[in-house]
Amino acid sequence: MTSFKSFYYSWFDHLNQLVRQLSTAPSPPTTLDQRQDLELLVAKTMTHYVEYYRVKSAATERDVFNVFAAPWASSLERSLHWIAGWRPTTVFHLIYTESSILFESHIVDILRGLRTGDLGDLSPGQFRRVSELQCETVKEENAITDELSEWQDAASELMDECANLDEKIRLLVHVVQKADDLRLRTVRRVVELLTTQQAVEFLIAAAELQFGIRRWGIDLDRQRGRA
Repeated sequence: MTSFKSFYYSWFDHLNQLVRQLSTAPSPPTTLDQRQDLELLVAKTMTHYVEYYRVKSAATERDVFNVFAAPWASSLERSLHWIAGWRPTTVFHLIYTESSILFESHIVDILRGLRTGDLGDLSPGQFRRVSELQCETVKEENAITDELSEWQDAASELMDECANLDEKIRLLVHVVQKADDLRLRTVRRVVELLTTQQAVEFLIAAAELQFGIRRWGIDLDRQRGRA
Protein backbone atom coordinates (compact mmCIF):
# COMPACT_ATOMS: atom_id res chain seq x y z
CA MET A 1 0.00 0.00 0.00
CA THR A 2 2.98 2.28 0.47
CA SER A 3 3.33 2.28 -3.31
CA PHE A 4 -0.21 3.62 -3.72
CA LYS A 5 0.43 6.26 -1.05
CA SER A 6 3.46 7.43 -3.03
CA PHE A 7 1.43 7.28 -6.24
CA TYR A 8 -1.30 9.40 -4.66
CA TYR A 9 1.11 12.15 -3.60
CA SER A 10 2.62 12.23 -7.09
CA TRP A 11 -0.83 12.12 -8.70
CA PHE A 12 -2.05 14.96 -6.49
CA ASP A 13 0.95 17.13 -7.41
CA HIS A 14 0.31 16.48 -11.10
CA LEU A 15 -3.36 17.44 -10.62
CA ASN A 16 -2.15 20.77 -9.23
CA GLN A 17 -0.10 21.30 -12.37
CA LEU A 18 -3.03 20.48 -14.64
CA VAL A 19 -5.32 22.87 -12.76
CA ARG A 20 -2.75 25.66 -13.08
CA GLN A 21 -2.72 25.05 -16.84
CA LEU A 22 -6.52 25.08 -16.96
CA SER A 23 -6.64 28.28 -14.91
CA THR A 24 -4.17 30.17 -17.10
CA ALA A 25 -5.57 29.02 -20.45
CA PRO A 26 -7.60 31.59 -22.44
CA SER A 27 -11.26 31.18 -21.51
CA PRO A 28 -13.43 31.55 -23.42
CA PRO A 29 -11.26 30.54 -26.37
CA THR A 30 -11.31 33.06 -29.19
CA THR A 31 -9.47 31.08 -31.86
CA LEU A 32 -9.57 27.53 -33.18
CA ASP A 33 -6.11 26.82 -31.76
CA GLN A 34 -7.18 28.04 -28.30
CA ARG A 35 -10.29 25.87 -28.40
CA GLN A 36 -8.26 22.83 -29.42
CA ASP A 37 -5.74 23.53 -26.65
CA LEU A 38 -8.55 23.73 -24.10
CA GLU A 39 -10.07 20.49 -25.36
CA LEU A 40 -6.68 18.82 -25.04
CA LEU A 41 -6.28 20.09 -21.46
CA VAL A 42 -9.72 18.77 -20.53
CA ALA A 43 -8.87 15.39 -22.08
CA LYS A 44 -5.54 15.27 -20.23
CA THR A 45 -7.26 16.05 -16.94
CA MET A 46 -9.85 13.32 -17.48
CA THR A 47 -7.09 10.85 -18.41
CA HIS A 48 -5.41 11.79 -15.13
CA TYR A 49 -8.56 10.82 -13.21
CA VAL A 50 -8.84 7.57 -15.17
CA GLU A 51 -5.27 6.70 -14.19
CA TYR A 52 -6.05 7.36 -10.53
CA TYR A 53 -8.95 4.93 -10.49
CA ARG A 54 -7.01 2.33 -12.48
CA VAL A 55 -4.22 2.30 -9.90
CA LYS A 56 -6.65 2.52 -6.99
CA SER A 57 -8.56 -0.51 -8.30
CA ALA A 58 -5.37 -2.56 -8.23
CA ALA A 59 -4.58 -1.28 -4.72
CA THR A 60 -8.11 -2.22 -3.60
CA GLU A 61 -7.61 -5.78 -4.80
CA ARG A 62 -4.34 -6.00 -2.89
CA ASP A 63 -5.65 -4.59 0.41
CA VAL A 64 -9.21 -3.28 0.51
CA PHE A 65 -9.08 -2.52 4.23
CA ASN A 66 -6.14 -0.18 3.84
CA VAL A 67 -7.97 1.60 1.03
CA PHE A 68 -10.83 2.20 3.47
CA ALA A 69 -8.32 3.47 6.05
CA ALA A 70 -6.82 5.83 3.42
CA PRO A 71 -3.55 6.62 5.24
CA TRP A 72 -2.71 9.17 2.50
CA ALA A 73 -5.73 11.31 3.48
CA SER A 74 -6.22 13.72 6.38
CA SER A 75 -8.69 12.97 9.17
CA LEU A 76 -11.09 15.54 7.73
CA GLU A 77 -10.95 13.96 4.29
CA ARG A 78 -11.61 10.50 5.73
CA SER A 79 -14.60 11.84 7.69
CA LEU A 80 -16.16 12.98 4.40
CA HIS A 81 -15.57 9.70 2.58
CA TRP A 82 -18.38 7.57 1.20
CA ILE A 83 -17.09 4.04 0.56
CA ALA A 84 -13.41 5.00 0.37
CA GLY A 85 -13.88 8.20 -1.63
CA TRP A 86 -16.03 11.24 -2.33
CA ARG A 87 -19.78 10.89 -2.75
CA PRO A 88 -20.70 11.03 -6.48
CA THR A 89 -23.71 13.29 -5.94
CA THR A 90 -21.30 15.97 -4.64
CA VAL A 91 -20.70 16.75 -8.32
CA PHE A 92 -24.23 18.07 -8.74
CA HIS A 93 -24.10 20.27 -5.64
CA LEU A 94 -20.90 21.74 -7.08
CA ILE A 95 -22.47 22.35 -10.51
CA TYR A 96 -25.53 24.07 -9.04
CA THR A 97 -23.45 26.17 -6.64
CA GLU A 98 -20.99 27.34 -9.31
CA SER A 99 -23.81 28.00 -11.76
CA SER A 100 -25.72 30.08 -9.20
CA ILE A 101 -22.65 32.14 -8.22
CA LEU A 102 -21.73 32.91 -11.83
CA PHE A 103 -25.34 33.60 -12.81
CA GLU A 104 -25.66 36.19 -10.04
CA SER A 105 -22.34 37.81 -10.97
CA HIS A 106 -23.47 38.17 -14.62
CA ILE A 107 -27.13 38.94 -13.99
CA VAL A 108 -26.95 42.39 -15.64
CA ASP A 109 -25.38 40.98 -18.82
CA ILE A 110 -27.86 38.11 -18.91
CA LEU A 111 -30.81 40.48 -18.57
CA ARG A 112 -29.40 42.37 -21.54
CA GLY A 113 -29.46 39.16 -23.56
CA LEU A 114 -25.68 38.69 -23.57
CA ARG A 115 -24.35 35.12 -23.39
CA THR A 116 -21.40 34.47 -21.08
CA GLY A 117 -20.89 30.83 -22.10
CA ASP A 118 -19.76 29.84 -18.59
CA LEU A 119 -21.38 27.64 -15.93
CA GLY A 120 -23.72 30.50 -15.09
CA ASP A 121 -25.04 30.25 -18.65
CA LEU A 122 -26.24 26.64 -18.70
CA SER A 123 -28.99 26.09 -21.24
CA PRO A 124 -32.40 24.63 -20.26
CA GLY A 125 -31.35 21.45 -22.06
CA GLN A 126 -28.16 21.21 -20.03
CA PHE A 127 -30.05 21.75 -16.76
CA ARG A 128 -32.48 18.99 -17.76
CA ARG A 129 -29.67 16.54 -18.53
CA VAL A 130 -27.86 17.43 -15.29
CA SER A 131 -31.08 16.81 -13.34
CA GLU A 132 -31.68 13.48 -15.10
CA LEU A 133 -28.10 12.39 -14.45
CA GLN A 134 -28.43 13.40 -10.82
CA CYS A 135 -31.50 11.19 -10.39
CA GLU A 136 -29.71 8.24 -12.01
CA THR A 137 -26.64 8.78 -9.83
CA VAL A 138 -28.69 8.98 -6.63
CA LYS A 139 -30.29 5.62 -7.44
CA GLU A 140 -26.92 3.97 -8.12
CA GLU A 141 -25.38 5.56 -5.06
CA ASN A 142 -28.19 4.26 -2.85
CA ALA A 143 -27.91 0.77 -4.34
CA ILE A 144 -24.17 0.62 -3.62
CA THR A 145 -24.78 1.93 -0.10
CA ASP A 146 -27.26 -0.92 0.41
CA GLU A 147 -24.65 -3.43 -0.80
CA LEU A 148 -22.15 -2.14 1.76
CA SER A 149 -24.83 -2.27 4.48
CA GLU A 150 -25.55 -5.90 3.65
CA TRP A 151 -21.84 -6.69 3.85
CA GLN A 152 -21.60 -4.95 7.23
CA ASP A 153 -24.74 -6.68 8.54
CA ALA A 154 -23.03 -10.00 7.87
CA ALA A 155 -19.90 -8.94 9.79
CA SER A 156 -20.71 -11.33 12.64
CA GLU A 157 -20.15 -14.21 10.24
CA LEU A 158 -16.49 -13.20 9.96
CA MET A 159 -15.96 -14.77 13.39
CA ASP A 160 -17.29 -18.10 12.16
CA GLU A 161 -14.42 -20.50 11.51
CA CYS A 162 -16.37 -21.90 8.57
CA ALA A 163 -16.84 -18.49 6.95
CA ASN A 164 -15.31 -18.03 3.53
CA LEU A 165 -13.23 -14.95 4.37
CA ASP A 166 -11.68 -14.67 0.93
CA GLU A 167 -15.11 -14.54 -0.68
CA LYS A 168 -16.33 -11.91 1.77
CA ILE A 169 -13.27 -9.78 1.10
CA ARG A 170 -13.84 -10.14 -2.64
CA LEU A 171 -17.40 -8.87 -2.14
CA LEU A 172 -16.07 -5.80 -0.32
CA VAL A 173 -13.53 -5.18 -3.08
CA HIS A 174 -16.39 -5.32 -5.59
CA VAL A 175 -18.39 -2.73 -3.62
CA VAL A 176 -15.46 -0.29 -3.51
CA GLN A 177 -14.74 -0.75 -7.20
CA LYS A 178 -18.41 -0.14 -8.05
CA ALA A 179 -18.31 3.07 -5.99
CA ASP A 180 -15.16 4.22 -7.79
CA ASP A 181 -16.68 3.38 -11.16
CA LEU A 182 -19.71 5.53 -10.33
CA ARG A 183 -17.47 8.40 -9.24
CA LEU A 184 -15.53 8.36 -12.51
CA ARG A 185 -18.59 7.84 -14.72
CA THR A 186 -20.37 10.75 -13.02
CA VAL A 187 -17.51 13.17 -13.72
CA ARG A 188 -17.18 11.90 -17.28
CA ARG A 189 -20.87 12.30 -18.07
CA VAL A 190 -21.02 15.78 -16.57
CA VAL A 191 -17.99 16.90 -18.58
CA GLU A 192 -19.56 15.45 -21.74
CA LEU A 193 -22.74 17.52 -21.40
CA LEU A 194 -20.82 20.78 -20.81
CA THR A 195 -19.15 23.00 -23.37
CA THR A 196 -15.35 23.07 -23.31
CA GLN A 197 -15.31 26.37 -21.41
CA GLN A 198 -17.83 25.06 -18.88
CA ALA A 199 -15.91 21.79 -18.49
CA VAL A 200 -12.74 23.75 -17.71
CA GLU A 201 -14.58 25.77 -15.04
CA PHE A 202 -16.12 22.63 -13.57
CA LEU A 203 -12.80 20.75 -13.38
CA ILE A 204 -11.10 23.75 -11.75
CA ALA A 205 -13.90 24.12 -9.19
CA ALA A 206 -13.86 20.39 -8.38
CA ALA A 207 -10.09 20.34 -7.92
CA GLU A 208 -10.08 23.53 -5.84
CA LEU A 209 -12.69 21.99 -3.53
CA GLN A 210 -10.45 18.94 -3.17
CA PHE A 211 -7.36 21.10 -2.59
CA GLY A 212 -9.14 23.26 -0.02
CA ILE A 213 -10.47 20.34 2.01
CA ARG A 214 -7.05 18.69 1.96
CA ARG A 215 -5.23 21.85 3.11
CA TRP A 216 -7.76 22.40 5.88
CA GLY A 217 -7.57 18.75 6.94
CA ILE A 218 -3.76 18.75 7.07
CA ASP A 219 -3.78 21.97 9.12
CA LEU A 220 -6.30 20.46 11.56
CA ASP A 221 -4.21 17.31 11.93
CA ARG A 222 -1.13 19.41 12.67
CA GLN A 223 -3.01 21.39 15.30
CA ARG A 224 -4.27 18.20 16.90
CA GLY A 225 -0.72 16.84 16.89
CA ARG A 226 0.46 19.87 18.86
CA ALA A 227 -2.41 19.62 21.35
